[in-house]
Amino acid sequence: MTAPDRLSPGDPAPDFTLPTDTGDQLSLADLRGRKVVLYAYPAAMTPGCTKQACDFRDSLASLQAAGYEVVGISPDKPEKLAKFRDRDAITFPLVSDTDRAVLTAYGAYGEKQLYGKTVTGVIRSTFVIDPDGKIERALYNVKATGHVAKLRRDLGLD
Repeated sequence: MTAPDRLSPGDPAPDFTLPTDTGDQLSLADLRGRKVVLYAYPAAMTPGCTKQACDFRDSLASLQAAGYEVVGISPDKPEKLAKFRDRDAITFPLVSDTDRAVLTAYGAYGEKQLYGKTVTGVIRSTFVIDPDGKIERALYNVKATGHVAKLRRDLGLD
C-alpha cells in the first residue's frame, strides 16, 4: 500500500452515511449548510484519542457558537464508540467506518510511520468542511495533544 491520495482546499468533501455511537445514521449531506470539523482518529479509548476527543468536547460550545459541527470518525464499531461516548462524556457524534472506505476517501487511511516503522492504519487527520461541502482545510498527521487549541487559533476562535 502506498501513501493515500490527500484532499486539498477546494476539493469536494467525500460524502458518507455511517452508523453512529447512538445506533443512528449520520450523513455528511445532513450537515450541508453548516461548517463541519471532521476528525479521524485511530482507536476509541486509547490515551491519545481520548485526549483529543476530550479536547474537542471541551471546545464544543465555542466551536458551535462559531457555527461548526464536530464529528469524529474511526474504524471502531458503534458499540465501542457508545462506550467511549459514555465513559468520557463525548457530546458530539462519533461515526463508525469499519471498512475504512470513508477514511481512505479522505486520505486518512494508509501507510504511516509509527515508532520508526512503516505501518498501515488511520492517519490522525482533521478536515474543515465549508457549508457547501468543500474542503476548507485538510490537516494530516496532526498531534493528539494540542491539536484542538491550534485548530481554534487557525480558525480565528482564540
